[in-house]
Amino acid sequence: MEQNKMTEQESLRLIGEMIGKVKRSYITKGIASIVWGVLIIVCSLLTWVQLQYHVDFGFDVWLLVFAAIIPQIYFSVKEKKERKFIGHDEQTMSYVWSAFGICIFILSFYNSRFGGEETTSLFMMLYGVPTFITGGIFTFRPMILGGVICWGLSVVSLFTSFATDMLFLAACGLFAWLIPGVILWQRYLKQKAGNV
Repeated sequence: MEQNKMTEQESLRLIGEMIGKVKRSYITKGIASIVWGVLIIVCSLLTWVQLQYHVDFGFDVWLLVFAAIIPQIYFSVKEKKERKFIGHDEQTMSYVWSAFGICIFILSFYNSRFGGEETTSLFMMLYGVPTFITGGIFTFRPMILGGVICWGLSVVSLFTSFATDMLFLAACGLFAWLIPGVILWQRYLKQKAGNV
């Protein structure tokens, strides 16, 4: 009898994991991707404007990144409260994106200490890593393509000016995060409408 109870529990757990995996096929609502995509595009284009037209905004536009951290934390906490099930793939993704954030922070610190025009290609290369991995794990082709585009632009940026690199960086934000985020958001809305 005890053996049957364990088997039933295991079956229910397996069914729960499968349902959770289907629900996670949308990865997330896409809000984080949209926020970061827009932020990278805006900061890159503002930097390009500064370089092309010698405009001084009076502050480092890349400090806007810190403004996005607060809503990111809010949405992450809210999403975790709503979830009943967290799979191994989602835990893996949290480590991948945490490692990405740490690497970006270290590279930003390096830039502030030694100057940053030469490291733009490294940022683009880093942008591609978690994007490509996330797309691969969740079989979400727009993110896989976004990661590949980041890597391609990273290589090309080795041969271009810093101003042009800012346009490439904006393209990375567009293809790696904004477009996939919008697709995810549309899927989420469609799924939500179907469940009502």
